[in-house]
Formats: sequence, C-alpha cells, structure tokens
Amino acid sequence: MKINKILRFFLFAHIIIWTFIPAFSNINLPLDTIEHLAWASDLKFGYSKHPPVSAWILEIFYQIFANQDWAYYFLSQLFVVLTFIIIFQFSEDFFKNPTHSLISILLLEGIYFYNFTTPEFNVNVCQLPFWALTVLYCWKGFKDNKTIDWLLFGLFAALGVLSKYLFIYLLIAIDVFFIYLLVNKKINFKCLISFVTFLLVLLPHLIWLAENDYITITYALHRTGLEEPNFLNHIIHPLIFLAKQIGILIPFFVMFLFIVSKPKVKFNFKDKKLLFLLTINIVPIILMFLTSMLMGVKIRTMWMTPFYLFFGVLLIYIFQSQINLNKLKSFVSVFLILFIFSPFAYTYISITQTDKRTDYPGKLIAKEIQKKWDNKYKSKISFVVGDEWIAGNLSYHLKSRPIWITSIIPFFEFVEGEGTKYIKVFGKRKRIFDLGKSKLKDKVITLREDNFTLIGFK
Repeated sequence: MKINKILRFFLFAHIIIWTFIPAFSNINLPLDTIEHLAWASDLKFGYSKHPPVSAWILEIFYQIFANQDWAYYFLSQLFVVLTFIIIFQFSEDFFKNPTHSLISILLLEGIYFYNFTTPEFNVNVCQLPFWALTVLYCWKGFKDNKTIDWLLFGLFAALGVLSKYLFIYLLIAIDVFFIYLLVNKKINFKCLISFVTFLLVLLPHLIWLAENDYITITYALHRTGLEEPNFLNHIIHPLIFLAKQIGILIPFFVMFLFIVSKPKVKFNFKDKKLLFLLTINIVPIILMFLTSMLMGVKIRTMWMTPFYLFFGVLLIYIFQSQINLNKLKSFVSVFLILFIFSPFAYTYISITQTDKRTDYPGKLIAKEIQKKWDNKYKSKISFVVGDEWIAGNLSYHLKSRPIWITSIIPFFEFVEGEGTKYIKVFGKRKRIFDLGKSKLKDKVITLREDNFTLIGFK
C-alpha cells in the first residue's frame, strides 16, 4: 500500500511539474505539436510525414480545450504517466517485492526522453503508451493465452504503428520471441487473433498509403540521409548512434549503481521471463544499429524515445538478488536531484534562449490577422495556406479553426454541375452550398500576406 502511495505521489508530481513549467516558460507551443495540430485540422488516415494517430488525439483535445496551450503539455504528460502505470503493472508479474517494481519506474527519470523532451507532444510521445500496452498484452497472451489478451495485443500494436512506423522494430523483436516459442512448441495458434486484429485496424491507413504514393515512407527515408550514399556513413553513423545511446543512459546507470551492491551478471537462458525482457529491450536497439550500419543512415536521437521504457524492469530483474534496500535513501537522493534538476534546466533554457520556436508570438499574430479579416469580411476563415509553422500556428490560434493546406494550386478545383457548386480539396469533392446560376469563384474571398493566404466563402 505504501508503494502505491509513493508511486501515485511521484506520478502526480511529474504531471504537475511537466505541465505547468513549459506552460509558464513558453510563449508558443513547440514545432512538432503545432505541425501535428495543423494536420489535425483536416482528419485523414495519414499525412505527408507520419501516420494519423497523433493528429487524431490532438484534435480530440482541441475540441475539448481549443487553443489553450497548457492542455497539450498536459496531454503529453498524461501519455507519459499512463505509460509508467502500464510498466508498473507489467513489472508486478516479474517481481515479488513491490519495491522493485517502483524502483524500475523511478529509474526512468534518469532518461531524458521521459521528462525533458516530453512537453512537445509528437509522434515519439504518442507511441509511448501503445509501446507499453503492446508489451503488456503480448506477455499476457504468452502467459495466459486468453483471446482478449491476443486481441488487445493486435489492437495496440496497430495503434503503435499508426503513431510512428518505427514501432515496427518492437514488433520484429516480439516476432523473434514468437519464433523461439514456436521452435520449442510453447505457443498456441490462438495468437493469430492478434495478427488478424492488427491487419484490420491497419487496413484503412494501408489503403490511404497506396492511394498517396507511399508519401510517408518516402519522407522517412529522406530523413535518414539515404539519398546521400557514402561508404563512410556505414561506419560513422552507427558509431555516432552507439555513442549517443551510451550518453543518454549515463544518468540511468548512475542511479542504478546507487541501489545495487557489487553487481554480478548471471543469466539463466531457460528463464522465459528473462528471455522476453532481453528480447523487447535489446533486439530493437540491435536492429536500429544494424539499420544504420547496413544502410549507412542517420538514426536521429529522438527516434529512440520508446526503446528504453522497460530498461528499468530488465536491470532490476537481472540484479534483483543484489538490490540493496538499505541503500534506498541514497538512491532516492540521486533520484530527487535528477527529478528537480530537469525542470530547472528546462526553465533556464526556455527563459534565457530567445530564438526558439516556443518564443514565436503565434497568438498575437493570429489576433492581428483575425482583426484584419473581420474588418474586411463578415464570414469565417475556412482555410489557411502556407507552411506548417506559420500557417499551422494560424490554424491553431484563429477562432474558426481553419483547415491547413500547403498550397492552393494542387488542392482547389471549382466544379459546376446540375445547379450545385463544389470545391475539390485533395481531389475529393466537397459540397459547399447551392449557388444557382452564380459562379463559385465569385463566392471565394481571400486575404493574402507574404507567408500565407486565408480563404473563406461569402
């Protein structure tokens, strides 16, 4: 009971701190959040850079909270805290001592992916609970072989892929464990329920992907630097990748050393729990390293955000016999230092650095633009045309929540037929209103500025 109270206090403190500090210190939402909100203004089964789930979730929050910046920082922390809860629930099946479960969660505060970078809600944060839920229900499926667990495993795996394609690295790792169980005849074919569920949930996006020339995959490959082949990239990029991962994990391992006495590694490869933990933690990282080495591509640091979620569980499970609870006070002291330092560092950077995206006066600009529009027209703004940052900010801040688009030319086509006028957006015919004999183009009103165009209808 005491452990649960400590966990609840920690989670409450985390969500409060990482919601209100960025809300207080930032003038504007971060780039990725604005970008995803821009996509969300027109809900689809996919977007030019990523699959759709992050945009869908943001739009749900927009419909509730509108353009209140704090709500989106809160959303990020909800996802982080929910992920921690899921991991704790998962760990209870691995540890007899609930203190070990708690420590495995607290250790995650030593990885900056789960605190410092979380205010920016994006595809990396979005996939966190789906990563944790996929692991949880995969394990439950292996352990209990219940239909509901396999079904939920397939569902959350699909939602993870629909958050970010790199989620597939976790699924490949799980497949490795599947193969091990099949070879040893330790799995029931009821698990195929998960595969069917996975495909059914993924199907609308796959159709969208085919209809849009696999645009998201092209973008992802472009981000890796694959278009600039160089033999040295096959050596340099994987080495840089390894160096960055070591650097990221240093605070995590420092915390760990304060709770363990004379760590000695002992592996029992007949232990199914250990094999599962090793598979879901180590195999995805190996796969990323091999991707970088074989393809010579850059692995961007933030892409690794979900990969370390179960590292705490893995280390505590391996060294559980060597965990020294007498050193708990020292461990808590180091934890508190990191827990307090991270938000202070974030605040300092936010206040002292003045050339960041989060210093952009998006709300003030939108207010001035709205005034210009209202002085000229009485109708609402329906579309905003421009890049994801400037036009995306306007889509978020303007009171009518206009749909964001990149360019007028490819997306708009006026169509007349049978007395009804339409406008084509993204090739799809949308009925605007009956105009009789009048011309639709005469009903379109615009406000053009240097970096964007606003569009409405009389």
